[in-house]
Amino acid sequence: MTEILVHMCPAADWEASVTAGEVAPASLAEQGFVHLSTPQQVHLPANRLFAGRRDIVLLSLDPTRLKDRLEWEPGVPGDPSSMLFPHLYGPVPLTAVVEVQPYLPDDDGTFVAVG
Repeated sequence: MTEILVHMCPAADWEASVTAGEVAPASLAEQGFVHLSTPQQVHLPANRLFAGRRDIVLLSLDPTRLKDRLEWEPGVPGDPSSMLFPHLYGPVPLTAVVEVQPYLPDDDGTFVAVG
């Protein structure tokens, strides 16, 4: 089986996605893609974007159910230079979401890898 990919977002955004029928975060309109990660690398953007927040959920995605182009591209300065992140050039269909779970930081407010 293809490795699971993950997308993190505030729980309220996930609830709005269920109503809308797809996951289409602001990055899709602003940058043209949805930021995804592997379970082993999700802590890097989580700590940049959501450090200390306790309302974040992790959407586990089956990449075989994604309909749009998926590209593996460099992250931001500060990420390991050889690390590539999956970017989906379209919304995430709800049928690709196979699990939703809370993604809580440690007591000091930092997130850790989940895989």
